[in-house]
Amino acid sequence: MYNPGYYEFFCGVKTVAGHQALERIPALLKGLGARNPMIITDKGVVAVGLVDIVTEALASSMPGVVVEDDVPVDSDVETVHRIAAVYLKKGCDALIAVGGGSVMDTAKGVNIVVSEEAASLLDFSGAGALKRPLKPLVAVPTTAGTGSEVTQAAVIADPSVNRKLLFVSHFLLPNIAVLDSRMTLTLPPHLTAATAMDALTHAVEAYTCLSKNPISDAFAMEAISLISRNLLSVVQRPDDRDGRLALATAANLAGIAFSNSTVGMVHALGHSVGAVSHVPHGTCMSILLPYGLEYNMHKSGQWTGELLYPIAGEAIYAATPKEKRAEKTVSCIRAFNQALFDATGGLHSRFFREVTDRDGRPAVTREQLPDIARTALGDGSIFYNPEEMDVDDALMVMEAAWAGAPLDRSLVKTG
Repeated sequence: MYNPGYYEFFCGVKTVAGHQALERIPALLKGLGARNPMIITDKGVVAVGLVDIVTEALASSMPGVVVEDDVPVDSDVETVHRIAAVYLKKGCDALIAVGGGSVMDTAKGVNIVVSEEAASLLDFSGAGALKRPLKPLVAVPTTAGTGSEVTQAAVIADPSVNRKLLFVSHFLLPNIAVLDSRMTLTLPPHLTAATAMDALTHAVEAYTCLSKNPISDAFAMEAISLISRNLLSVVQRPDDRDGRLALATAANLAGIAFSNSTVGMVHALGHSVGAVSHVPHGTCMSILLPYGLEYNMHKSGQWTGELLYPIAGEAIYAATPKEKRAEKTVSCIRAFNQALFDATGGLHSRFFREVTDRDGRPAVTREQLPDIARTALGDGSIFYNPEEMDVDDALMVMEAAWAGAPLDRSLVKTG
């Protein structure tokens, strides 16, 4: 067990999980003194009928709930301000976020604006700007990936500077997280894969970066084990409700882990790819994860090697010499991405060169890589990475991840 000598751990979110967990929401909200919630979601979640399931669960005691469904793929400041104005006009007293990471982040941003009666969300960016509890927030994830239902952070884009802003505070934690297997049953296989790899990255970076601690390690380890045992089978059998709930639980555990121990360069680069090239976050994470582990291996190889056990199982862990376990972990993650690529008919991308937009055009061009590398250095996650990184280092990693070649570790500057 790793003992840093001093650490802090906190999770103030009540989690309610099960195959029929949504029906508990009215009683849970009333316990928080709320009777007129607003549902924040996106049009995709509405289109597949998931919001109908939630409103039906609320219908007997909370009819006529206000629904705002115009949330973009990447949450932005303008959307937050627009929805906050509707919340105030309708006299709402709580928020229910039904969706993935963008919806969760949008709801957290709206909660800042309506609770603080703020003129601008931008006044609260960074860490520690919030000083008091916000309005009640219930988080209902529709992907098993971001863990936003239990995290104290929100990432919201400011298009005026082409950058994603980070908001961090214990007051951003939802009051309640509701995990219901019905919410992810309609998620297509390639999105199931990408979002679960997002959760895996949360757990792996939580376990291998600078602010790890024994409690977050335990949450991260179990998350990694659940994903490794369940993801491929759920991608192959999307109606597996027990597997769906296992992945939702894993995302929840990973969210708790990284909310306490933070993440590193994989997230710094991934946020930047999202900001510059608009690639979905889960895709960025699945591609970049092995590169982050390779880049940091001389500093955190011991922790990476320990992850071979939950990733590959007892037999492979025992058969692999200790000094080879870190490299084996990386090769297993690459093999996992390949298996997901095969299982999704090529829709799960393995490297950035094969990521395309909706029109089939390359989403990330080689010409964008320097801009991505420069943007990454302004991301707060990079400060918790085991090894330092400058713009040349970031560009080297991005070039390898774009081409799909393993990282040449001899080029990593060690400090």
